[in-house]
Amino acid sequence: MEVRFAYQANCWGPLGGNPVGVTSVGQLTYLTFGDMGQAIAQIGAAGYRGVELFDGNLLDYPGGAAALRAALAEAGVQLVAAYSGANFIFPDILDQELGRIARVADAAAALSAEHLVVGGGAKRLEGVAPGDYQRLAAGLEQVVAIAKARGLEAHYHPHLSTIVEGPAEVDRIFSLTSIHFCPDTAHLAAAGGDVPAMIRKHRDRIAYVHLKGLRKQPFAFTPLDEGDLDNAAVIKALAEANYSGWIAAELDAWPDPRGGAERSLAFMKRNIAAA
Repeated sequence: MEVRFAYQANCWGPLGGNPVGVTSVGQLTYLTFGDMGQAIAQIGAAGYRGVELFDGNLLDYPGGAAALRAALAEAGVQLVAAYSGANFIFPDILDQELGRIARVADAAAALSAEHLVVGGGAKRLEGVAPGDYQRLAAGLEQVVAIAKARGLEAHYHPHLSTIVEGPAEVDRIFSLTSIHFCPDTAHLAAAGGDVPAMIRKHRDRIAYVHLKGLRKQPFAFTPLDEGDLDNAAVIKALAEANYSGWIAAELDAWPDPRGGAERSLAFMKRNIAAA
């Protein structure tokens, strides 16, 4: 099992979206409202060699691509992935959503990233409509094409609050699309999934991984060494699948972002050595 370790930079501030997206969906990016330069520096200092950024933080980095490239180099890390998302099921806005994702892919490729991760598949107020999974799958196929044209690998990240949360929905969408499966261990577990079993079932579709801790009551995401989710069993399943590549730890909010990152890295190294 040959792996490299990355960290999502979203823990260094409140999470949200670009407010312009309320009226202009083509600009509806994810954002961490914090200092991404500090996040990148602390991720490198914690011992990681890669970083993942939200699409809005990538596109709107202060000083632009040159400043971001310099921050990455100074921290000794590389941009591994960008994370974006879309509704995907509404035909009237799909071209705007895909145009935004293409901009993100351009920016990621220009910084030599390897992966483009997307989440989404909107839940309608009235529930899932006939054809929504097919519309989502068709949108994801376009993401695959966008990524491939730029030398990136595309991945779909099942997420709470979308139409793909638990095991049955994961099975359904990956029967309809060729995109890679990026398992987020906490989201899958919170939706009732047996995460090691899901990894074993879909191991041929997994080329990038998000590891995250979960506490069920009160609900919270945690460092990997805390909470109710057995991420050691997840790592064992990845080892059994002979997984190689980047593993990105993630923690949406934590009072000590660098400390959480250090704890998660120590957990991954310890359990990979034992797997």
